[in-house]
Amino acid sequence: MHRDLFEEEHLLFRETVREFLAREIVPHHAQWEKDGIVPREVWKKAGEIGMFGFGVPEEYGGAGVKDFRYNTVIGEEIIRIGASGLGFALHNDVMSPYIVELSDDEQKQRWLPGFVSGELITAIAMTEPGAGSDLQGVRTTAVLNEDHYVVNGQKTFITNGINADLVVVVAKTDPTAGARGTTLLVVERGMEGFSRGRNLDKIGMKAQDTAELFFDNVRVPVANRLGPADGQGFYQLMNNLPQERMSIAVGAVAAAETILEQTIEYCRTRQAFGRSIGTFQNTKFVLAELATEVEIARHYVDKCVLALNAEQLTAVDAAKAKWWTTELQNKVIDRCLQLHGGYGYMMEYPVAKAWIDSRVQTIYGGTTEIMKEIIGRSFGF
Repeated sequence: MHRDLFEEEHLLFRETVREFLAREIVPHHAQWEKDGIVPREVWKKAGEIGMFGFGVPEEYGGAGVKDFRYNTVIGEEIIRIGASGLGFALHNDVMSPYIVELSDDEQKQRWLPGFVSGELITAIAMTEPGAGSDLQGVRTTAVLNEDHYVVNGQKTFITNGINADLVVVVAKTDPTAGARGTTLLVVERGMEGFSRGRNLDKIGMKAQDTAELFFDNVRVPVANRLGPADGQGFYQLMNNLPQERMSIAVGAVAAAETILEQTIEYCRTRQAFGRSIGTFQNTKFVLAELATEVEIARHYVDKCVLALNAEQLTAVDAAKAKWWTTELQNKVIDRCLQLHGGYGYMMEYPVAKAWIDSRVQTIYGGTTEIMKEIIGRSFGF
């Protein structure tokens, strides 16, 4: 079925992104997997060709275009080459609304030019050792002391945690006020008392730096608070989480499509019992089922992207997209690995790496169970 999400400018941008990735990422990503991190220089090179901050006003170096289709192009192309180490989606899709829409004029001047150029890498610190999907369980505190906050606490599983220069920290400014006691503060590299733990050893996504962060009496200026007052953090998070979940859904469908295409080609050429394994009925039926489900998911996600552009995407819509596509991604890649037989278990085949990298998709950004809870609550039970 014809895909009509993109216009000519998006297709031209895709060619630019594809050429950049082929030149700057593909030859080096295997080494970054061993290193456990992507060099900062790569971010600056991506910034030079305009891969960051589409919605950033032109006066701060951005394109001044709020169109998630550009984000979608980047996400799809990165997934297509299996470059799971690049934290660009976190920077572009997740962090952009916080830095662009919640910052005041002074903050914009300080942060946005570097955000666009790739010189300032961003991260968001929500998850704690004892608080994951339950954001109201956050225990990191920020106590106001005249013109600054004193921040104490610990965060974990933070994407871009080692490279990040700006970290939006979810903290309790009033631990007695529940959701109304949460505030978002921007902690900057070099602030005294702010330290990073180890680069966490994950099952997959080996090149993506994921870290523990520690805050020991960190003095954060009031000028680094996002929003005009304390207590708005939980609602700011709830407002921006649908876009984060759409970013994950876009990646999930792109990953499923990519591995399915590769598997179809493998089944066309791989021989067993004197003929292509694609000619066996079981193979055809499995591929037919997967192809159908992936195409259905593709069109739902494309519709959600347009709804997001029109500011009509609801939290429920995003939750549906997130849980369904990530569960489908795992299903597709697992069955494709099975069709590869023993070769599917070998890391030189892309399906093996994709299988490992995909497992976290149903966990971060809100687990499948939390997504279903959000949808279930919409029934008014």
